[in-house]
Amino acid sequence: MRTTIALLLWSALLAPLGASAGEMPAGVRGEILANMMDAGEKVKELASAVPDGRYNWKPSKDVRSMGQVFLHIVTANYFLPTMMGGPQPPMSMDELQKLDTQTMDPARIRQMLGDSYTWASKVITDMPDDQLETEMDFFGQKMSRRAGMMLLASHSHEHLGQAIAYARSNSIVPPWTAREQAAQKKKTAEKKSGS
Repeated sequence: MRTTIALLLWSALLAPLGASAGEMPAGVRGEILANMMDAGEKVKELASAVPDGRYNWKPSKDVRSMGQVFLHIVTANYFLPTMMGGPQPPMSMDELQKLDTQTMDPARIRQMLGDSYTWASKVITDMPDDQLETEMDFFGQKMSRRAGMMLLASHSHEHLGQAIAYARSNSIVPPWTAREQAAQKKKTAEKKSGS
């Protein structure tokens, strides 16, 4: 029973990825990619649910705005894969380092989010398994490229949580939660009407 439940949950996790990223790489690269894109799909969906007028909202003056949080994710999605030996991104490193301090059109930010996840996914997919233990330099800290991939995935999850908190502070229900609530409401209504 536990194995069946675990397989169903894993299938649900991979379902959105298959439609957007094509064939999954084998082994640890596929696992990390699925993990990153689980958060990435939610980040992109939440970015679409946030009204344009709320992109400049921030909980206090000394932190990133909602739009800047999304741009921070974009920065990491280009920066970390480059550090892992991926090709140069479409922006210079200087531009990337300043990206999350900018104010931009929300439609542009949404586009950049999608493009950055496509970019990061390709770098992970294209990296041969025999390069996973190759050492990379992460701001003076040595780590394997595999560890860099894991950092990239955890970064998406970290800032997804931040973006959810920002959205909730603005009375925005994450779309996947809204769908779950609507399904539960429908199920309850059907149960009542059937009794």
